[in-house]
Amino acid sequence: MSLDALPKAVRPDGRLRLVIFDCDGVLIDSEGPSCRLVAQELRQIGLDYGDEEAVQRLAGRALTRIKIEAEAQTGRKLPDDWATIVQYKLVDLMREEARVIDGAHDMLTAVIGLDLPVRVGSNSSIAEMDVKFARTGLDRFVADRVHSARDMGKPKPDPAVYLHAAETEGVPADECVVLEDTDTGASAARAAGMACVLLRPLDLPAPDWPGLFRIGHLSEFAPFLERIQAAQATHGVRS
Repeated sequence: MSLDALPKAVRPDGRLRLVIFDCDGVLIDSEGPSCRLVAQELRQIGLDYGDEEAVQRLAGRALTRIKIEAEAQTGRKLPDDWATIVQYKLVDLMREEARVIDGAHDMLTAVIGLDLPVRVGSNSSIAEMDVKFARTGLDRFVADRVHSARDMGKPKPDPAVYLHAAETEGVPADECVVLEDTDTGASAARAAGMACVLLRPLDLPAPDWPGLFRIGHLSEFAPFLERIQAAQATHGVRS
């Protein structure tokens, strides 16, 4: 693979200037409860998703897209405000059930210690993320640095939320690294021209794209970034 095929953020001759995190499955352990709630709503219109199947089918998916696909599969019309109603229910659920992903506090501390700014770009609403981060204590790391693809009306795999985060920071897209856990989110990072690290057990399948890397645990992320910075410093370029 040619060096030029990689975003500048991960090239030895490039610059790493911003780290952008997905929320659910990366910082917050909410995919299970959230997907089970959505599955419960879908069962009311005849989609027989079991709770575990729902996680496989729905994780990382935008509610608006889930609504369109559910209507197509069942032939039944959901209320126009279905996604908004479910979103309110998710906010209430997360007040009680949001949990932090193992290692997230230490990882964020380490990344910030590398003198790298961080932002969050998620398909969750700002209201939902505020509840999740407050409950888990992650708000001290990401306060006022959170962006919602849902609130923008451009959910992933649209790259808009990641491009907006980079623009807000004043950083070119190809000088950003995104940490994701879903193919949908990784597709958004790729479309934005950003490097992406996929948090996923290494025995599970993943796309094979230039600029896509993999880790199995959050403890591996800061050392990965540190190696990039060291390589760039060797070449006389440092963020």
